[in-house]
Amino acid sequence: RAIARHEVREIEQRHTMDGPRQDVALDEEEDMVIIYNRVPKTASTSFTNIAYDLCAKNKYHVLHINTTKNNPVMSLQDQVRFVKNITSWKEMKPGFYHGHVSYLDFAKFGVKKKPIYINVIRDPIERLVSYYYFLRFGDDYRPGLRRRKQGDKKTFDECVAEGGSDCAPEKLWLQIPFFCGHSSECWNVGSRWAMDQAKYNLINEYFLVGVTEELEDFIMLLEAALPRFFRGATELYRTGKKSHLRKTTEKKLPTKQTIAKLQQSDIWKMENEFYEFALEQFQFIRAHAVREKDGDLYILAQNFFYEKIYPKSN
Repeated sequence: RAIARHEVREIEQRHTMDGPRQDVALDEEEDMVIIYNRVPKTASTSFTNIAYDLCAKNKYHVLHINTTKNNPVMSLQDQVRFVKNITSWKEMKPGFYHGHVSYLDFAKFGVKKKPIYINVIRDPIERLVSYYYFLRFGDDYRPGLRRRKQGDKKTFDECVAEGGSDCAPEKLWLQIPFFCGHSSECWNVGSRWAMDQAKYNLINEYFLVGVTEELEDFIMLLEAALPRFFRGATELYRTGKKSHLRKTTEKKLPTKQTIAKLQQSDIWKMENEFYEFALEQFQFIRAHAVREKDGDLYILAQNFFYEKIYPKSN
């Protein structure tokens, strides 16, 4: 925290030396803020690495939202602080914020210009399996870090067979509450209201939601739509090393019997319904933005124009 405060002071001092930026209205492109409230184990580190690699070249700031014990629900007072920071911290604009925080509705706080929300989700069982082994063996991103369940050699299949808590169907309930937000009902496992709210937010409050299985297409769409942040992202993902670094070690794929047992749960059915809903929406957006040629996808050029402009200029 001390290092972070020092870095912030350095940046603010640098901007002060450059001129009184806080008194100058930013143009629309410079006033942009993106929030990526990343769901754990959805390739979020791979995607975030791209933002870090591009921020100097594309001239924006990247800030990690680090909550105590990775708690995705903020206190009411922290919500106020967070909204105030995001909207008024001109020294950090344009800004890309990322962290394991559930959706927060800025409109509730009287904000006129809301940030742009993006996210990525994953097949719920695959996400849980990845997280299960991550807690035990870590990954190749920070191999020396000791994880919470390190030393536990039990496989995911064995955990499900024994009815263990770390692989219980209730652990699948994560992507819905992340999109639902900070209401208490969002975190009531199996709440139909929470799923409906998560769907509503995905459609109405998120600029784009991709899926882990089609991450490159998600990045391609972002680069086409928001080049101020993502110019060069697709090529970097294809050729760079960092985007492919983080892989959970010692992961063993579950058997068909294990998957079938989890799929009997109403919780899985709801999380899977939400995932399928997000996937369908993403594929719909992609279908209207790209075309395929010789096995490769390419972004469509502008497909609208203006005519019959009156009154006529002399």
